[in-house]
Amino acid sequence: MRVCRLRTTLLAICVLTALASHGLADDALSPEAREFFETKVRPALVEHCYACHSAESKIIRGGLRLDSREGMLRGGDSGPELIPGDAAASLVVSALRHESFEMPPEEKLDQSIVAKFSDWIQRGAAAPHEVPSEQPKPRVDPTLARDHWAFQPLRRPHVPVIDDPELADCVRQPVDAFIAGALDEQGWKPAARADKYTLIRRATFDLIGLPPRPEEIEAFINDDSPESFQRLVDRLLASPHYGQRWGRHWLDLVRYADTNGADENHVMPNAWRYRDWVFRSLNRDQPLDDFIVHQMAGDLLTEGADQAEQRELLTATGMLVIGPKMLAEQDKEKMRIDIIDEQIDTVSRTMMGMTIGCARCHDHKFDPISQADYYALAGI
Repeated sequence: MRVCRLRTTLLAICVLTALASHGLADDALSPEAREFFETKVRPALVEHCYACHSAESKIIRGGLRLDSREGMLRGGDSGPELIPGDAAASLVVSALRHESFEMPPEEKLDQSIVAKFSDWIQRGAAAPHEVPSEQPKPRVDPTLARDHWAFQPLRRPHVPVIDDPELADCVRQPVDAFIAGALDEQGWKPAARADKYTLIRRATFDLIGLPPRPEEIEAFINDDSPESFQRLVDRLLASPHYGQRWGRHWLDLVRYADTNGADENHVMPNAWRYRDWVFRSLNRDQPLDDFIVHQMAGDLLTEGADQAEQRELLTATGMLVIGPKMLAEQDKEKMRIDIIDEQIDTVSRTMMGMTIGCARCHDHKFDPISQADYYALAGI
């Protein structure tokens, strides 16, 4: 994402650079202004920008075209980044200096090149008229995109009726009917039932991540009761290893670590408290909605709770505190905003399977998330 933003910025830099709202047409461009652009500015655009921001680009990064005056005037996903006549306020200049975005991302341009861009912008960012570029591809319309089936409320599906007696005999739960229906469509038959040795190994590995002990295998095989498998599953679900086995997958999603994983890699001495809260929540079968809400807003739910409950609620919000935090950042306002961005990115990926963080700099290019949506979340 950061590299993508940087590229967009660089383009924007070049784009807005040529953006010359004073972007004089050929007949209004003085010979001196034309020579300055062609000898000082365009070579840098060709060498450092056109690969990603021209008609020859396989993918036009950030929606920005820098190979025509019209393209630069139109701008890209990040909007205007150049103010003709005011180089100091132009984002493109700060990006070339690697003060905000970093363009080009691979290397910082020589200061003499940056100075030429600044001088060009200060002069009004004049550029010759080029052949008009094609119309930009339409961007995602958030209103229309929200009509996509993936963003519609869930509806309970109709459970298929299985006519094949052999397949119907396999149906014990509604989910079995969907599997049997898919097998029926392919003309396939169910596999043979697993023996008890296979069952206990599957269940034990699946639920607690450990192999069954020999005495457990023997006891299960010798138990002829119809409830033997149910008792096995109940015993495994009651094991503390169940929460550890499945909690580790959740901890991966929320980027759990005992250090902040950035700059000086500071140790977070109390991170383990959140880890153990996840294990406890799974082991006590906490409802999923509570599991999610407590992690994102547990500190707002403490009213009326006893001291032990308050500790649990506050510990749950450790999800927002852990993870990579650039604590060595000298610009503390930037650090605060970057931390919020990291929290939004983690929550959206984990809870929604979406990269809302993309909308920090522009409307999302693939999902119905606008930049306004992003900053509405950031302001909470």
